[in-house]
Amino acid sequence: MDEREFLADEFEKHRVHLRAVAYRMLGSLAEADDAVQESWFRLSRSDADAIANLGGWLTTVVGRVCLDMLRSRTARREDPLEERLPDPVIGPASGADPEHEALMADSVGLALLVVLQSLTPAERLAFVLHDTFAVPFEDIAPIVGRSPAAARQLASRARRRVQGSSPMPERDPARQREVVAAFQAAAQGGDFEALVAVLAPDVVLRADTGAQAGLTEVHGAEAVAGQALMFRGVGGDARPALVNGTAGMVGVVDGRARSVLSFTIVDGRVAAIDILADPERLAELDLTVLD
Repeated sequence: MDEREFLADEFEKHRVHLRAVAYRMLGSLAEADDAVQESWFRLSRSDADAIANLGGWLTTVVGRVCLDMLRSRTARREDPLEERLPDPVIGPASGADPEHEALMADSVGLALLVVLQSLTPAERLAFVLHDTFAVPFEDIAPIVGRSPAAARQLASRARRRVQGSSPMPERDPARQREVVAAFQAAAQGGDFEALVAVLAPDVVLRADTGAQAGLTEVHGAEAVAGQALMFRGVGGDARPALVNGTAGMVGVVDGRARSVLSFTIVDGRVAAIDILADPERLAELDLTVLD
C-alpha cells in the first residue's frame, strides 16, 4: 500500500464523523458531502506527516469549509437555504439502519436545525464544534478569526438561543411513538378535540412546500389542528419512520414520498411539527430504508 492509499484509508475512518459535523453545520446532506470531499482534497495536498491528530485536524478543516459555505450563502442571498427546512435524515422506525444511527448518534432533530439556521455562521460553528463535538475553543478560535475567549462567547450566545427556542424533547422512543400515534389517530378520525389535546398550546407547525411557497409557519394548537384536518383526505398511507432520530412518518402515494413529518414531543404533547413537502427534494429520498 502506497502513502496515498494509506492516507485514504485513514480518512475513511473519519468520514461518518465528518459528515455528522458538516450536516449539523449546513442542514444539507448534499452540501455536507461536498464539505467532506473538500476536506479530503485539503488533506491530500497537505503534509500528513506533520499532522499529530488526524481526527482533530479533519474536524477543524471541515468546520472551516462549512463556515465558508455558510458565509457564501449569506453573501449570495439569491438562493438562501436558510428559508427552507433542513434535509431530513430518514431511517426505519425500528432504528435498525446503521447509517442513520451513525449520523444521528446524538439526535439532532429538525426543530433544532431550524434554530441553528437562525444563528450567525460563526455562532453556529462555535456551538456545533464545541457543544456537540467537544472541540476546544483554542482550536475553534483560529477558524473564526477570534480569540478563544471570543469563541467561547459565540458558543454561549448560540447556546442561549438554542435553549430559549428549543425545549428539551422527549427521548424515550416508545413514548414518542405513543404520542405520534395519538396524533395520527385523531387526524385520521377527524377528531378536532383529540387533536388539540395532543398538541402543546404553543405548538408550531413548519411546512416547506418548495420554491414557490417556501417555508410557512402556523402557531397554536387550534390552528395546527385545523391544518391537520385539512390534509387528512389526501390519500396514500403514512409509514412510520425515524426522522432525525425521533418518531415521525413519511406520507406515501403510489410508492412515492409526498411528505415527511418530524415531531418534537415535550411533556407528552406535540410541541413542533416539521413537514417537508417539496416535490423536488422528496423525489431524491430513498424510501428503501423503510422496507
